[in-house]
Amino acid sequence: AAMLRELRRRWRSYKYRFVPWLALNLRRQRRTLRYVPESSQDKIIPDEDVFETLLKTFKALFINDFSRQADILALLPEVKCQYLELLNVEQKRAKVNSYTHEVQHVFSPEEVLFNTLGFSVSRDRSSLVSAGTGVFVTKGFVPKGTVVSMYPGTVYRKHEPIFFQSLGNPFIFRCIDGVLIDGNDKGLSRSVYRSCSRRDQLGPFQMSDESWLTASLQNPLAVGQYVNNCSHEKAANVCYQEFDVPGHFPVELKQYLPNIVYSHDIESHLRCVVLVALRDIKQGEELFSNYYTVVS
Repeated sequence: AAMLRELRRRWRSYKYRFVPWLALNLRRQRRTLRYVPESSQDKIIPDEDVFETLLKTFKALFINDFSRQADILALLPEVKCQYLELLNVEQKRAKVNSYTHEVQHVFSPEEVLFNTLGFSVSRDRSSLVSAGTGVFVTKGFVPKGTVVSMYPGTVYRKHEPIFFQSLGNPFIFRCIDGVLIDGNDKGLSRSVYRSCSRRDQLGPFQMSDESWLTASLQNPLAVGQYVNNCSHEKAANVCYQEFDVPGHFPVELKQYLPNIVYSHDIESHLRCVVLVALRDIKQGEELFSNYYTVVS
């Protein structure tokens, strides 16, 4: 009897992550997953602000990694000139700050994030008991309304197969329109993401970032899947916001996007999900979200 009660308890907490169960119950329990009358009401900050933040951060990462971008820049001479100008500005600033001008100083991605947005985030053991990994502001200060991280993973449209990836997977995010993002960095989910990412690579141009699957992140914002749910003691300080990457997003910066579509047979904008600060967040604080936006 005790074992049956435990199995029942586990099923009650897990069934909302079990995609086949969701498919059978969406009509009957649509509002228990998420209900937003209009997508415009689900925007904490304008899409333009999200775009500008990602653009600013990715450009800084690109410039920091300039020596490894030779193959890309050789195919984009006009873009190369723009980045050379930005690099010169950065080098002049570095001279003023450090009084050295021998070679370009290469920062870690976390340092680039801090230098660009004024804060850095990273994964560590959560302050919640039995919560496992969490995400913390490790340095600096996050103002209210700031994009503080991204939710990485493979993007599935409603009709695409995710049955086996969903088994025992606590990292599946459900968007307003039913699009699913699998943010699991292990097992089958990991293999599917890598396969799709390498499928879409065009010569030296990477259309997505695989580094979030490893311990060495190329894009330090790509830790959103490890943000824990809020509790009575720990109120939510971030929320999820969906963002469709516009078609004019610079091709050389797509290497930092931690999302990839499962199938590329239909032309559509890449769906991303960012986490936005609901209030000012100080150094040392853990990020907490509200799982009303997650299949949980």
